[in-house]
Amino acid sequence: MLSLAVALAIGASDTLSPPPPPAVILMPAGIARADTTRPRAKAIEMSDWYQTRLAIHKAASWTMIPLFVGQYYTGQRLINEGTDAPQWVKRTHPILATGVLALFATNTVTGVWNLIESREAPKGRAWRTTHAILMLASDAGFAYVGQLSRDAKQSGSIRNQHRTAAILSGSTALASYLMMLSPIRRD
Repeated sequence: MLSLAVALAIGASDTLSPPPPPAVILMPAGIARADTTRPRAKAIEMSDWYQTRLAIHKAASWTMIPLFVGQYYTGQRLINEGTDAPQWVKRTHPILATGVLALFATNTVTGVWNLIESREAPKGRAWRTTHAILMLASDAGFAYVGQLSRDAKQSGSIRNQHRTAAILSGSTALASYLMMLSPIRRD
């Protein structure tokens, strides 16, 4: 009964009315409130071997352009001169091809291993994945080039396929290589 008496003394209309609604602050989209906290970034731990493999990967990559230039030059001389090409050209082209094979084997192993180890790191993931896909496509192209090389001496059409596939694979690898250099790279 005491509360009824207090209510009558204050005024019935004040006690029976609903409480006022909470204040709503409208903010433009994209602006966070000052009291909003961002979730903490997840720590990604890389092994010591990650940096070692990356150093090997980068160092080996510097040999790609000289190998490609040498391959193109000697290959073009073989196409243009055929059996009249100098002996050093005939010997050098397969040696350089073996160099390309060694380079791509090394960089495929080190690159894929590091890609797997860094799969949780969000920064640059799409860029690294695109680089890996392009290089694996180039690997497949060079494997095809190697298969064609067996019959390239006997057939002009296979020789042209060999040259075209080598240029396409090399161009894909070169584009993928360039995208990882610092002025172009987007992480």
